[in-house]
Amino acid sequence: MATPVVTKTAWKLQEIVAHASNVSSLVLGKASGRLLATGGDDCRVNLWSINKPNCIMSLTGHTSPVESVRLNTPEELIVAGSQSGSIRVWDLEAAKILRTLMGHKANICSLDFHPYGEFVASGSQDTNIKLWDIRRKGCVFRYRGHSQAVRCLRFSPDGKWLASAADDHTVKLWDLTAGKMMSEFPGHTGPVNVVEFHPNEYLLASGSSDRTIRFWDLEKFQVVSCIEGEPGPVRSVLFNPDGCCLYSGCQDSLRVYGWEPERCFDVVLVNWGKVADLAICNDQLIGVAFSQSNVSSYVVDLTRVTRTGTVARDPVQDHRPLAQPPPNPSAPLRRIYERPSTTCSKPQRVKQNSESERRSPSSEDDRDERESRAEIQNAEDYNEIFQPKNSISRTPPRRSEPFPAPPEDGELDAATAKEAAKPSSAMDVQFPVPNLEVLPRPPVVASTPAPKAEPAIIPATRNEPIGLKASDFLPAVKIPQQAELVDEDAMSQIRKGHDTMCVVLTSRHKNLDTVRAVWTTGDIKTSVDSAVAINDLSVVVDLLNIVNQKASLWKLDLCTTVLPQIEKLLQSKYESYVQTGCTSLKLILQRFLPLITDMLAAPPSVGVDISREERLHKCRLCYKQLKSISGLVKSKSGLSGRHGSTFRELHLLMASLD
Repeated sequence: MATPVVTKTAWKLQEIVAHASNVSSLVLGKASGRLLATGGDDCRVNLWSINKPNCIMSLTGHTSPVESVRLNTPEELIVAGSQSGSIRVWDLEAAKILRTLMGHKANICSLDFHPYGEFVASGSQDTNIKLWDIRRKGCVFRYRGHSQAVRCLRFSPDGKWLASAADDHTVKLWDLTAGKMMSEFPGHTGPVNVVEFHPNEYLLASGSSDRTIRFWDLEKFQVVSCIEGEPGPVRSVLFNPDGCCLYSGCQDSLRVYGWEPERCFDVVLVNWGKVADLAICNDQLIGVAFSQSNVSSYVVDLTRVTRTGTVARDPVQDHRPLAQPPPNPSAPLRRIYERPSTTCSKPQRVKQNSESERRSPSSEDDRDERESRAEIQNAEDYNEIFQPKNSISRTPPRRSEPFPAPPEDGELDAATAKEAAKPSSAMDVQFPVPNLEVLPRPPVVASTPAPKAEPAIIPATRNEPIGLKASDFLPAVKIPQQAELVDEDAMSQIRKGHDTMCVVLTSRHKNLDTVRAVWTTGDIKTSVDSAVAINDLSVVVDLLNIVNQKASLWKLDLCTTVLPQIEKLLQSKYESYVQTGCTSLKLILQRFLPLITDMLAAPPSVGVDISREERLHKCRLCYKQLKSISGLVKSKSGLSGRHGSTFRELHLLMASLD
């Protein structure tokens, strides 16, 4: 009897080249877990079927990079917001543009569809939130209250509330009927990146760059619990469909949390870097991440993950729907959302409005039609996912099968490994190995790019070190004519560059120990001075990443030391260095620029005031350094993608220097 093969809990499913330029946003369809939409710096929105290499549909019309995308619940409409502030809505089943919405003055950071009507909410870097009626093609209401960019919007399951998260460290809850803010939830000490409603209870979760997740009671409007110690900024969270736990997509791991009391049920290592979105289907969690023009998808088998403090469910019972967990007697029961009947609030566009809108468009719609196109790249995949338009009753995509899990590393013996090295159609069917493929469009570069030199900007997340080839460290593929690799040759290849790397890491460790010895005295300024004196930017970056987490550590004399280093970081070829420099510069501008400008504009004091003179000297020094940096920021504000957006925001903050 054959021994059953142990399969992996988490694995990489696929990697594709999604756009001709950098990917700037993406979203998974939450209903099917199989539809992926990506927005790029090439101003396109591309539709993909998970685990299939070819693009289903490419949507054009935007004239600037697409910063945010969102699918509605039935996955029949998609909305995309651009860097210029325009919003476009496409009908995926009709394969055409539906609406163009104009009104924001800066790039769109967040979007969400109303669950029971044809409304869209948009949040922008201009700090405004707008509610749009797709049918009437207009803004219904504008919500003001945030002081910085609105990073995430979510409608409540019953469609009565809207939650917003922003860079101003706050979460706000808006009453759609009354058109006003119901409550503000302070507590985070960094930008809030994501909010998510519990699927059943009056509970809201928020994740922030301060590395915490907070849970808010929406009856008492107070914090329930706070989970600290996340390995990095929280960018993606998702409640389990039955509401028993919350999944957090962390750097290279998935964490499973409970909130009453706060506790971590499980941690699953997933090599996905900075995961951008999560979805659940067939007891599998799908995670997607992007870096430059590539998008990678990953799968976690939730049947092998602890979700309620008890053992994981039996895989044999996977086909059964998740049962509602018994209530915890020690936890207070919250109200449940009252969802309206879908028979009376279901959108009427399909039966009444869609045909007339298509056949008798306005002149503005004609212009949208000419400027925007939906190019079906793969008709077979398109017909499989999107149902024909002439059917009044739209049905979701057919139920998909779970992705097969590959065997655990080390499970196959040597004989099996030899067989696996040979081409085998059976193995290819069971465990497909996806290849990188470029979007099949004439204007796009060929699928086999020419070898290129080291990139000008080295991304913060990458799968291999720059300048090293993974093939140098792996045994060569067996070819009948080739001699078998001996152990000595294999060891020499593995050790190649090892001694040099050890010297570099030892030196960096010694430098960090020196800075840490000064840090323990409590003198932050001297610690930074010692890091600068070492003349190693990597040590400065490590220290600034700590100081940036606590804004209260920043003082005016610290700025005079850090600003010259920030100028170097902004010109670095390493993406992580540029990100750290931008974060530090933003903190300095927000906390000290008003003080600096006021001090320089104030009339001279009467008499001798030593402390004021010292402060004035520091302000002049900081002003001179900021003027030097402002030219660099202005030159980089024309870049596309996330970097360009960050530099444009910094350029706006530095406007008072001109």
